[in-house]
Amino acid sequence: MTRQPTQLKLLEDGRLQIEWNDGETRQYRVAELRNECPCANCSEKRKSPPPSPTSLPVISMAETEPLRIAHMEPMGRYAYAIHFSDGHNSGLFTLESLSEMGSVVQQ
Repeated sequence: MTRQPTQLKLLEDGRLQIEWNDGETRQYRVAELRNECPCANCSEKRKSPPPSPTSLPVISMAETEPLRIAHMEPMGRYAYAIHFSDGHNSGLFTLESLSEMGSVVQQ
C-alpha cells in the first residue's frame, strides 16, 4: 500500500497536520518545513559555510512577519508544493519526505 495523506489541516497555532492512510497523524512546524525545503537553492544554501557573524543579511518585508503556510497544492500523487508567507514556493515536498518529517501525534 502506498502511503497517501487522507486529510491535511492547518492548526490554529500554524502547524500543519497530516493524517495518513495507515492511521498515523503527523504535525509539522512551519519553520521545520521551510528549513528543510528540498529545492536546489535551499539545498545549496544549507551546504555552504555559515555567514560571518558580523554580516547583516538583507531581508524582505515578508521575511519580517511570522512565517506561515500561505498555500499548498498537490503535485500529482507524489508531492506537495508549499508556498510560504516569506514568498518562497519552489520546493516540492514528496510524500515520502513528509512521512519522515514532523512529529507523530499520539492518539
